[in-house]
Amino acid sequence: MPAHTASAGWRARSGFDGYGGRVVTTAVSTRRPTRPVMLLRPVPQGSVVHDMWAGTKLIVVFAISVLLTFYPGWVAIGLIAALVLAAGRIAHIPRGALPSVPRWLWILLAFGASTAALAGGSPVMQVGTISLGLGGLLNFLRITALSIVLLGLGAMVSWTTNVAEIAPAVATLGRPLRWLRIPVDEWAVALGLALRAFPMLIDEFRVLYAARRLRPKRIPSTRRARRRRRALELVDLLATAISVTLRRADEMGDAITARGGAGQISAAPSRPRLIDWLGLAIALVVCAAALAAELALGG
Repeated sequence: MPAHTASAGWRARSGFDGYGGRVVTTAVSTRRPTRPVMLLRPVPQGSVVHDMWAGTKLIVVFAISVLLTFYPGWVAIGLIAALVLAAGRIAHIPRGALPSVPRWLWILLAFGASTAALAGGSPVMQVGTISLGLGGLLNFLRITALSIVLLGLGAMVSWTTNVAEIAPAVATLGRPLRWLRIPVDEWAVALGLALRAFPMLIDEFRVLYAARRLRPKRIPSTRRARRRRRALELVDLLATAISVTLRRADEMGDAITARGGAGQISAAPSRPRLIDWLGLAIALVVCAAALAAELALGG
């Protein structure tokens, strides 16, 4: 491979327009492609986790979130992480479903860890005549691990649950609130429509962003012209996104009306089964063990 080909990250042909500005016409990236974040799209694998009721998964997520809110210790984080990994193993989640971590995130984590290490605190490690406090670094690592576990928990629900099952499950779980005149069905319908529209809007935004990058750009010569160009591009992107969103909303409204109205979204039969009670029992045992361990260590 020639040296100039190996060292170049991208190649571009450029020219000059009639106004004296430089226009980039093509650009070919040779970097390794990244895996995008796949949200609210289940992995097509048959497993007991996929067959569980959506309400069971929501209850487990809520219980674990409450537990980690009040007891965010290492033992609780480790047990919940083991539960998430076991669920992913049972659900046959492939490694390709995990998104690629961008380089800027690693840099940000390294910067945050270095600044947190400067805070010191107990425990203290003695290196020769220098005392190093590891309290700040350990707290940063614990918060990072907690965030990863919660993200993995939400991703597990997203990978194993059909979006159409969320609204009936929310309507069933919120049935006791109807005695308080709370519009549970309307909330469930709004949540279901938002979850259905979110992946479509993400795809539309990706297409718009890719089309904007492929468009020939005039490189301005002054800083003021560059700021003006960025502002115009932002306005164009927002206007296009709003028009696409309105078009998608109109199409979805027509489809809902043709299928009998919004009430059909939350009226689907949704009940727990034997496998759901078994899953709730396992989650309850893990949460109880984490709570007991945190109370024992805290005492």
